[in-house]
Amino acid sequence: METNQLQQQLFSFLKDSIPPHLSLVDELCDLLNLSHDSVYRRIRGEKPITLAELKIICEKYHISLDQLLQLENESVLFDAPGLNGMPAEFSDYMNAVLNQLKYFNSFTTRDMHYLCKDSTIWNFYLFPELAAFKTFFWSKTINNQAALSNKMFSFEEFPYHDCFLLGQQVLKEYNQIPSVELWNLESMHSTLNQIAYYKDAGNFKSKYDLELVINSFINMVDHLQLQAEKGVKFMPGDTELSYRASIQFFINELILGNNTMVINLDGKKISMVTYSVFHYLFTKDPRFSTKVMASFDTLLNRSTLVSKTGEKDRNRFFNNIREKIKALG
Repeated sequence: METNQLQQQLFSFLKDSIPPHLSLVDELCDLLNLSHDSVYRRIRGEKPITLAELKIICEKYHISLDQLLQLENESVLFDAPGLNGMPAEFSDYMNAVLNQLKYFNSFTTRDMHYLCKDSTIWNFYLFPELAAFKTFFWSKTINNQAALSNKMFSFEEFPYHDCFLLGQQVLKEYNQIPSVELWNLESMHSTLNQIAYYKDAGNFKSKYDLELVINSFINMVDHLQLQAEKGVKFMPGDTELSYRASIQFFINELILGNNTMVINLDGKKISMVTYSVFHYLFTKDPRFSTKVMASFDTLLNRSTLVSKTGEKDRNRFFNNIREKIKALG
């Protein structure tokens, strides 16, 4: 591939990667500290970009040179936000999730395919008591926050109101993205196990705190079932649903892989895979997204649609989860 052709391919890729309301020229002017005329000459191929400029562009827009050069190999470039350390406060992590979803919603057309081995993090912020418990659990047990080392969970002492409000904002962004979601009973197992572990270890300050979390968990499941029944996403208490994004809720009782998400943004796909509980890797490599979607479609063909249909299967699925939650009391 000739240099001029490669350069044009780079800028074509960049144009497709940024939200439509942004100007590629303005973006590159700021990034490379160049004039508009200098950027235009590079875009037209009249002026070769330097290696230093290419490095800056690739780092900013997460571009793999293997992909750009169309090298025939099986390497895939992943980004890992938070790789250099978890934010000191969980609210910082929630802000990062919020900004990611806002970025998705900056595109004109968007949709999400989600393989839910575990429920998405934002569902736990539908109701304040479960949100507080999950935030406490992640902060104390996963992130090992020293200030919580000898603490027991109490909703009165640890309401995490700031994280709950952030979670509500995240939910409102998520509710604007149409999604196809594939669940099974394991999708709730990790939270069931976390509550059971805290109960057995004496990490609830009182039985009342345990009951608050259990009831809040049931409220979450009730809300998810109602969303599946209506086929749309909405916040608790919403009455006007006609303008909400759709949700296609599938149940697969046999097998699910890892938590995996494919986001389609104006025809370009981003794939995301979770690791280490709530961290995630993402890539814009179309080969990877094609492979993931092929696997997703295979599972979908062996699954049952329960949104706006399949009432019997839907009730059986959610009743099974509720029974497991109530058994924690």
